[in-house]
Amino acid sequence: MRQQRTIYFNDARHYYLFAFEPPMALEDAWVPIDEVAGTGVDTFAYGVERGDGLFYPSRVGMMFGADIQPFEQAAYWRTWHNMQSLIERGLDPLTVLIDRAHDHSMDFWASLRMAAYGNMEPAYRLADGGGGAHILQVVEELATEYETDGVELDFALPGGGPRILREEDVEATTPILTDYVEQLAERVRGQQSSVVGARVLPTEEMNLAQGLDVRTWLERGLVDFLVPIRYGYMILDGDMPIDWLVEAAHAADAAVYGTLQPYVSDESVGAERVCPSPAQLRAAAASLLDRGCDGLYAWFMPWPLGDRERSALSELGSRDLMQEKDKHYVLARRSADEENQYPVALPVEIAADDRAQRTIPFYLADDAQEGRVSQVLLRIRIVDLVSDDRLEIALNGQSLQGEICRREYGYEVVPYQGMWLIFDLQEVRPQQGANRLEIALVERPDDLVSPLRVADVEVEVKYHPLPTGSKRRI
Repeated sequence: MRQQRTIYFNDARHYYLFAFEPPMALEDAWVPIDEVAGTGVDTFAYGVERGDGLFYPSRVGMMFGADIQPFEQAAYWRTWHNMQSLIERGLDPLTVLIDRAHDHSMDFWASLRMAAYGNMEPAYRLADGGGGAHILQVVEELATEYETDGVELDFALPGGGPRILREEDVEATTPILTDYVEQLAERVRGQQSSVVGARVLPTEEMNLAQGLDVRTWLERGLVDFLVPIRYGYMILDGDMPIDWLVEAAHAADAAVYGTLQPYVSDESVGAERVCPSPAQLRAAAASLLDRGCDGLYAWFMPWPLGDRERSALSELGSRDLMQEKDKHYVLARRSADEENQYPVALPVEIAADDRAQRTIPFYLADDAQEGRVSQVLLRIRIVDLVSDDRLEIALNGQSLQGEICRREYGYEVVPYQGMWLIFDLQEVRPQQGANRLEIALVERPDDLVSPLRVADVEVEVKYHPLPTGSKRRI
């Protein structure tokens, strides 16, 4: 049954076991739960392993750190001794978190990475080898010996991880992997009120290339929820191509939770790492919900979580709280990792002699004609643009020639490399839902042969309590 949720994920490492100095005080052990308690978060997802050991004293598997002593980095030393300091006091590190989540009326999901065995030889691979048998035992332990409320199977190719299946095994092993997911689901669903779901890749083609027949999983009722994400691509994207997944999941009465990735730019797209502003996070969240997601899945916010992050998490739990607040839509850019990149609109390169119109699609959750919308700004950053270039720019087929446009330098350190075109839209505004930004290069100086590159497109929608608008009588 579909259920609305606001989920926060903690990977156990970066902002928890890696960070605190041992011995771990109980108050420190509670931090992952306490820092999101009292916000809109109603479900806490916890990465109980990353493929090289479990972050709890498992009866069926090895605890992280047991096989790498003496430790070669402080983070691993802290992790081991933090867990041991709790165990020596009779406290199971996982139970401590589960109980604390329940104290704050949050559901607790255990999340397991599934790709760690992907490149192994057949005897150890995931679907039909020793790796799969091991994960079955771990899932059964988490579902029956711990008071978890659900298990998340992470098939989304964690950064640096291998393929789910070796390329040569995909065709033969995909049906076996589907049956394996069914076995995992049976282990979890044997417990009352427990749900089972999966992190999967955004497009159907990407999933099938890894042996993940998600559509069949849904048709067979194997999962209760899905989280579309490309783990190694951490750019916030309210336009993620998941319409196929929402449609298929809802037909099977399964939920889809839209992922809010933690950066608007990072090294993968050739820029510095920048976390989203509240308005940028709000825009992506509103788009994902408007496109049919049943809830939101956030993680890796700037840590320690402060008032700004907690305020954002409170808004994510309520569409009403986000509805008439400023939003800053930022279109995602392609990363250098072409092999694992799902389709995104940017960048768009236009050769100096190319006169064809280019279309850049984007989604807007706001009604830009609504009376309390005080301003709509369209921002386009174009690399190598000069003032002598002539462009035709339109929005949903309507020319922006009559709209006010100002120019700003494109970059702080190298201002000459590009320009921002900033339109203050009055008469031609984007529509609620799907939009098309159309750009054509009409003329470029004869002695300038470098291409233009549309690097960034942003839309800012600003609200004011008093009604405004160019067509409203004053």
